Amino acid sequence: MEGSDFVGVKRGKSGDSGIIKIKRTSTPDDVASVLLKEREGHGANREADSTRKRDEDDVENKDDDDDDGDEDEDDGEDVDDGDVEVSDAEKKQQRRVSHGFHLVEGKMKHGMEDYLVAENRKMDGHDLGLYAIFDGHSGPKVAEYLQSHLFDNILSEPDFWRKPVTAFKKAYKSTNNHILENVVGARGGSTAVTAILIDQKYLVVANVGDSRAVLIRKGKVKQITVDHEPQKEVEKEVVESKGGFVIKMPGNVPRVDGQLAMTRAFGDAKVKDHITVEPSVTIEKIDNDTNCIILASDGLWKVMSNEEVAECVRGIEDGKKAAEELITEALVKGSRDDISCVVVMFHS
Repeated sequence: MEGSDFVGVKRGKSGDSGIIKIKRTSTPDDVASVLLKEREGHGANREADSTRKRDEDDVENKDDDDDDGDEDEDDGEDVDDGDVEVSDAEKKQQRRVSHGFHLVEGKMKHGMEDYLVAENRKMDGHDLGLYAIFDGHSGPKVAEYLQSHLFDNILSEPDFWRKPVTAFKKAYKSTNNHILENVVGARGGSTAVTAILIDQKYLVVANVGDSRAVLIRKGKVKQITVDHEPQKEVEKEVVESKGGFVIKMPGNVPRVDGQLAMTRAFGDAKVKDHITVEPSVTIEKIDNDTNCIILASDGLWKVMSNEEVAECVRGIEDGKKAAEELITEALVKGSRDDISCVVVMFHS
């Protein structure tokens, strides 16, 4: 998953101009680029419908006639069942999408450090859903900055429509450079899990740190992000290759240089030379069997498994209610950390 290449793309030579053929030897950037190409050239029409206020009601986002529910049965990121055809007829199918969110301050006596984004936006003729969780540590400044700027930076990348994976990585890096130079001193950082839903067809997800996103399809849960934890051998090797070390003190979790409990994050100037802000990026296909997407900070995931989360929201069709139920359950299970949660619901 970690920003690697999954598939190869080639325009189909069918006589039907409404059909795009995608070979399975391409990169995620190419997959998204080919699927989006048909709709480009309509001119920018950016109308942000921000729903960043906490605890607001679900916002419903109905697609226009160019959108679809996508009936292909491919399971997502690697599109490895052969060619995928997206016709004009499929694009005209409509599906209702709504989202809701909830967050609570923990009992750690450091003040609220979680921030989130849940909004709809139109851009270059595309309908976008923007969802994110930013879990700050050693202060809220980095998470707050990310909430206000990261998506704008991603969408401003010239390669976003043609190479979205590359755009995410460039935006993460440039944003972090600005944070280190202008936002915080030696202390202060944040995780990030960011997801962009494009025309209800594809979801591009990127993350650093231990905030997590899962996708539920036909009631089955799939983790679509990577937990960047120091105890994982591949992450430990990244730290050590940069001259750092991972140590676990008695009664504590493994930490980079004995300080940071994750190997990838924004900010954290004291260990910046031994960690990275390069995100793990993946593209998931959204089909008619997709039930919902859940993003949450580790205050939830520390006490609930992916399967428990899926079971908790089973039968709930309201995103805000689902987010509230999840956080209530996490509190019952003893979570003491800040908890933030965004739930995106796909309706038949």
